[in-house]
Amino acid sequence: QVQPVESGGNLVPVGGSHRLSCVASGFTLDDYAVGWFRQAPGKEREGVSFISSGDGSTYYSDSVKGRFTVSRDNAKNTVYLQMNSLKPEDTAVYYCATSLKKPTIHSWTYWYMYNYWGQGTQVTVAS
Repeated sequence: QVQPVESGGNLVPVGGSHRLSCVASGFTLDDYAVGWFRQAPGKEREGVSFISSGDGSTYYSDSVKGRFTVSRDNAKNTVYLQMNSLKPEDTAVYYCATSLKKPTIHSWTYWYMYNYWGQGTQVTVAS
């Protein structure tokens, strides 16, 4: 099984914090770069965060920089997306995706750089 699985989606308050998980089974997630994407109704899918294989370099979109943090726990074969200071515009279906194509700071937001996608998990931010 090479498909990652997201979990942790929920209804969360404006200004609150929440953490999503991306779990791999049957392969070593640390061998893959992992991107987090989101899609709101009527909007295009956008890249929000990225962590590389190997050295664990991280990138963030301007809309979430300073609020979101991506990290790995290799013992649990898991990548996390910690989301702080949540806004209503963060409401979306969130996806994690894995890549063996070595995305860079210039290409990590391109969907075709990723081989396998999770099914997505809904995050709703409301007061």
